[in-house]
Amino acid sequence: MIFLHGWPSIGLMWRAQMEAFAAEGWHCVAPDLRGYGGSFAPAANDAYTIKQVALDMAELHDHLGGRPAIWVGHDWGSVVAGALVAHEPNRSRGVVLTSLAYQPGGHALHTIVPLVDRTIYPADQYPDGQWDYHRYYTTHFDVAIADLDADKRASLASIFRSGSPEGIGKVSPNAMVTRNGGRFGAARRAPPAQPDPALWPAADFEVLVSAFKTHGFRPACARYMNDDANIAYAREAPDGGRLSQPVLFINGDFDQICTINGNHQGDPMRRACPDLTVTSVAGGHWLPLERKTELVEIISTWLHNENL
Repeated sequence: MIFLHGWPSIGLMWRAQMEAFAAEGWHCVAPDLRGYGGSFAPAANDAYTIKQVALDMAELHDHLGGRPAIWVGHDWGSVVAGALVAHEPNRSRGVVLTSLAYQPGGHALHTIVPLVDRTIYPADQYPDGQWDYHRYYTTHFDVAIADLDADKRASLASIFRSGSPEGIGKVSPNAMVTRNGGRFGAARRAPPAQPDPALWPAADFEVLVSAFKTHGFRPACARYMNDDANIAYAREAPDGGRLSQPVLFINGDFDQICTINGNHQGDPMRRACPDLTVTSVAGGHWLPLERKTELVEIISTWLHNENL
């Protein structure tokens, strides 16, 4: 089982799931993707296309023996897992995607904005819906990075928060980044905050902070700067990006950005994945951290049901 983290994280976020599945006899690997943690961090933004990261994972998979694996992704890690398996289906027996639905046309503003729930985000007020923060990177990249880097610990503490049902059906703060002049507005830095104790174990959070002190936020956020390349790579996949393997998607009901409830975000995935299982969890975006044990149980049941 190969676990791929998303933004802005490191492989350590999968600790609970790796320990559980390793105890069942699985060989579990959770790399830091390029630009994160102990991995290398090229300077150029175009070094962070999905194609480049997928090629990294293919090389890692070959190093591990290349036997068909269960790929488990979260957030941008789900994008990488889906893309890799679409291009090289023999590398996988099954795919688990959490907190971000598979987009066979590539994960980019061009593909995801048309899927926005316009009852929450009228186009005249929120043209990019909850993806406004993604747009802000493309228009104010250096400013966005400077704001996040101003206090890396506080930035991470502010980003990693548990989900709440109070946000269902309401406008996400991420939809107002441009009009606020940045993620943190005029303050230009994250407000002081303690890390959410329900998510990272204290020692692991310190490892996360240390990792971002090494690389900063630029490599992590460069993923948002490669929409055209990511769409072009998706179009190279055989059979229109169809995933023939069993696919499990785990949705966070309280995830204001990536939930597939009440919108069309999951429609392309449903069309592209003929053996798809969808499960919803009462949690926000950080499901591997928010719902540690529940995620293990859901994945274990799916593996058993699919004879994997």
